[in-house]
Amino acid sequence: MTTTTTASRSTSGIPKGIEPRVLVISGSMGSGKTTIMAEASDILTASGIVHAAIDADLLGIVHLPENSSVDLALQNLAAVWANYAAAGVTRLLLAAAVESAADRDAVLRAIPGARITICRLRAGVSTMQERVRQREPGMLQQKLVHRVAELEAILDSTGMADFSVANEDRLVTEVAREILVRAGWL
Repeated sequence: MTTTTTASRSTSGIPKGIEPRVLVISGSMGSGKTTIMAEASDILTASGIVHAAIDADLLGIVHLPENSSVDLALQNLAAVWANYAAAGVTRLLLAAAVESAADRDAVLRAIPGARITICRLRAGVSTMQERVRQREPGMLQQKLVHRVAELEAILDSTGMADFSVANEDRLVTEVAREILVRAGWL
């Protein structure tokens, strides 16, 4: 980890010459993105590694007027990242399903100059559907359970990951640590 004085920081708060690093934890619904992101954050914290963690889904929960083309999740990611960067954070864990190159490019627009590594979490479709069924007891449960297989097929077809990690029948800490090591963060 590089330590610097305030005088050597850019206007964003990030030390000059240091590019932001983003580790995107991707996968279908129910793959464990949020849980693994939180555990990876705990591991980094215990290791004294400065970082931030964001669940992209939470940045976009809104019901906008009809015909609105505003991507608030992306705008919110850029705004929150700017605050983290101003505080000197150079690493970001991001839980987000990256379905396409356009999704990856949107993250790059929100976090300019970032080096992005995408890890795809994998679990069986039936396991992911059961996880979603348990966590989504409301009126959209069946729609969301059905979306698991659709999203898994999209992720399979686009191949938007630098590496993948199994997240079924394993300890959360083991999965999170493997991701951090494979991404070169530990």
